[in-house]
Amino acid sequence: MNYKKQMKKISLALVLLVTFASCDSDDDNSTTVQEQTITEIAVGNENLTSLVAALQVAGLAEALNGDGPFTVFAPTNAAFSAFLTANGFSQLSDVPVDLLTQVLLNHVISGELMAGDLSTSYGNTLATTTAGENLSIYINTSNGVRLNNVSSVTQADITASNGVIHVVDAVIGLPSVVDFALADPTFETLVAALTRDDLTFDYVTTLSTPNGTSPAPFTVFAPTNEAFGDLLAELGASGLSDISEPVLKATLDHHAVAGANVQSSSLTDNMVVGTLGGNITINVTGGATITDANNRVSNIIAVDVQALNGVIHAIDKVILPPL
Repeated sequence: MNYKKQMKKISLALVLLVTFASCDSDDDNSTTVQEQTITEIAVGNENLTSLVAALQVAGLAEALNGDGPFTVFAPTNAAFSAFLTANGFSQLSDVPVDLLTQVLLNHVISGELMAGDLSTSYGNTLATTTAGENLSIYINTSNGVRLNNVSSVTQADITASNGVIHVVDAVIGLPSVVDFALADPTFETLVAALTRDDLTFDYVTTLSTPNGTSPAPFTVFAPTNEAFGDLLAELGASGLSDISEPVLKATLDHHAVAGANVQSSSLTDNMVVGTLGGNITINVTGGATITDANNRVSNIIAVDVQALNGVIHAIDKVILPPL
């Protein structure tokens, strides 16, 4: 009888011991597994002190301390130093706050994108044009992760409670339509055409015109490399050098609209658009197309690559002037 009472006391003691141990373990876990926010991680990283200072100047530190989730491409101190030097600023306080804010937002994408989620494509950052369109960002994963062809990820997947940080080696500036054409290998032949030595018009300088300054903004219908290959076959030419300067210039003129940032949502059927070279007609029923003066039809295959000074739509056939 005494033996049974003793066993009951031992059993009760063990139950109480396990219960208290479990409570202590739960308390410890709730403290150690709690993740820091993006801002808190940046504050604790000695290589991101310039980023933290910039976020505080722009009033964005609290935003990246919020719910999110966000994907942040975080420039290092060295990246910020190079950015200031390249743009003629001696220190962070010299950068206009509005400009600094948009540059910082150009490093933030809504949603959590781990390195394994990234692919060669365009995304949208939280930076905006003066009209409120979100700027695009070109992500190239063919050799690591490169952004707008100016910045590479050097450390990926630093997880936070409200998103993820990828450390990058350069500040990603606010892109022009020229920047995207240069960054995306899909447009290599277009760039070669726009920069041919004998052209009598400086397309690169013109299409780099800042927004708010005439003739910006621009809407550019950008032929792919394959589109130019098909054109050369159509014309019986072996290369761009076989096309005379007047014909090449007239052709390129038909791919740019000045003074308008026309996103795909604004395109309609039988829409006559005045390019630098003449009118083209757009239709959207059954798929967005462009008809040139020769009744040749180009398909719009990618839309709304938004730059600071205009928007790009990719097309699968080169638009020709009247032949």
